[in-house]
Amino acid sequence: MADGEPVPADSEQLGTALRLVIGRIARRLRQTHQVGELTLSEVSVLARLERDGASTPGALAEQERVRPQAMATTLAALEDRGLLLRRPDATDGRRAVLTVTESGATMLLNRRSESARRLATVLDSEFDAAQRDRLSAVLPLLERLAENL
Repeated sequence: MADGEPVPADSEQLGTALRLVIGRIARRLRQTHQVGELTLSEVSVLARLERDGASTPGALAEQERVRPQAMATTLAALEDRGLLLRRPDATDGRRAVLTVTESGATMLLNRRSESARRLATVLDSEFDAAQRDRLSAVLPLLERLAENL
């Protein structure tokens, strides 16, 4: 769908178009990262912990909409790399609370910076100010869509 083309009015067509374009953007950004770097799941968990603060494995699994077993695998990989810290919950010693380490925060910042730089370069070279404003205006809608999927 080229710039200026009409956006599908039908929700199913719009959903299909969104899925395709967002998938292409994500794939192209992933292609810039080296093999062995964080997976998207690992980045998502670190970003959530950094943004929302400490959490439990169960709460993270629910928020990320994955099975507890899948979350355990993701958390173990992050812990092994020293990117998150697991501590006993102060109110219930049977539960663990997870936080991002300084290394984890640095890793996130570097990854965001690389992707943001790549996006900014294309936005500056291929989009005028009015087009960038239009993209900016739709971000809250995309965020709401992401949170409600």
